[in-house]
Amino acid sequence: MPLSREMRLLQTKWQGGQGWPKRLEWLEIKGIRGWKGQRIELDFPIVAIVGENGVGKSTVLQAMASVYKGDQFASDFFPDTPWDRVRGATIEASIREGEKGSTVSSVRKPTNRWRGNPERIQRVVEYIDLRRIQPISARTGYARLAKSQNKETKFEAFDEATLDRLSHVMARKYENARLAITEFDETRSVPVLQRDGSSFSGFHGGAGETAMAELLKRRVQKYSIVLIDEVETSLHPRIQRRLVRDLANLCRDIECQFVLTTHSPYVLSELPSEARIYIMDGSAGKQIIKGVSPDFAMTKMDEEPHPEADIYAEDPRSAQLLKEIIISRDRDLIGRLQFIPYGAASVGRALGQMLDKFPRPSMVFLDGDQAVSPGCILLPGGDAPERVVFEGLSEKNCVGIASRISRSESEVIDACTSAMTLADHHDWVRYAGDRLVVGGNVLWQIMCSEWSKQCLKDKESKEIVDLVKMTLGGHPLPVGLWEQKHPLFATRE
Repeated sequence: MPLSREMRLLQTKWQGGQGWPKRLEWLEIKGIRGWKGQRIELDFPIVAIVGENGVGKSTVLQAMASVYKGDQFASDFFPDTPWDRVRGATIEASIREGEKGSTVSSVRKPTNRWRGNPERIQRVVEYIDLRRIQPISARTGYARLAKSQNKETKFEAFDEATLDRLSHVMARKYENARLAITEFDETRSVPVLQRDGSSFSGFHGGAGETAMAELLKRRVQKYSIVLIDEVETSLHPRIQRRLVRDLANLCRDIECQFVLTTHSPYVLSELPSEARIYIMDGSAGKQIIKGVSPDFAMTKMDEEPHPEADIYAEDPRSAQLLKEIIISRDRDLIGRLQFIPYGAASVGRALGQMLDKFPRPSMVFLDGDQAVSPGCILLPGGDAPERVVFEGLSEKNCVGIASRISRSESEVIDACTSAMTLADHHDWVRYAGDRLVVGGNVLWQIMCSEWSKQCLKDKESKEIVDLVKMTLGGHPLPVGLWEQKHPLFATRE
């Protein structure tokens, strides 16, 4: 889905290169919870880290908090216990400090003590873990507070801007909100909200409502870094989307950084590809994959469906073209395959290097305008799928499409020809679909089907289907496939 206005504005400011004088650029962890020096790069002011439980997402946040001077220390997050001993550990980070440029900072535990704490760079760090979602009544000391007869003695009211943010994210109009304190315990505050003329405390509000009120009431400081574990917990999808957009506005205004961990496709879909990082455990250790699509991330974390092989393609349009190529020769194969859009071409190249580590037989396809890369197969045509299909069918006068969508041939030719005048080929399908009053997905599926039958060389389609059958049969693809002038690469030098 397209990025929200809030995210596009943040992306524009970030790409301008004028803000964020304080920022964490990358982080490496070694000797802690299975980490062996892999690098996490932060290429956007809001970054979401995704992966299965236990893969190390929370460890990344804790390590980020540890490299800055403040209230958090590595010894707090990574303690020695009767069952665990941390030795030979290093947390290293590249930290940018305005005109000073970038500095590599580290904390280390070679033997019994953590070293490097005095040398850490000063920065405000907000580390927000899962304790925030614990119901008020279950928190230590709050049950006695609720039963006490003491009255509220003071409170901290939400200012108008924060109240508006809460109302917008929750899609409910709050007339008032405050964090209240009683004389029974001045160290424990309770959110008290008012909507529809009635007031209620966190003891009677929903868990998500309470968590959101406490989260948005935090005073995030300019140039700070905010680390939020499982940001979507207790929030339904619409609130998740609105929260990420709210964070984008805040991030743009005060040039802070947010690093989130998540399992949510809704959070991921709100972010540009450069802001999504997938962590995967493999036989060679942890793999860091940047630029993943939400579909790829969710597929890697879910067990359904159960195909025999996974086919990775850059985006849904590339996947649809592949489906139609395979259907044109052997329709029965489709039910045995799962098609997974992965996002940026760089992700595809990384996946191609890891084929032998996947639990199921897999193939990785790059669009035809990409260079040959080990482990990857190029889609035919030597160009982006939209250009290949539109230009190929244009040479055939778009024969076959008109009857399938109940439009005249002249309408179809005119719509496709006009679409091809647009500078961005990603807009061609939507533009032609609007002109023909046909859904873009429907039109693209039909165009791919007709192109596979009319334009694709029989030898090329056979090559692809034969490789799919080899993969389904558990046979590795031919050695040297990517180095030699394989027929699939005949259009690409």
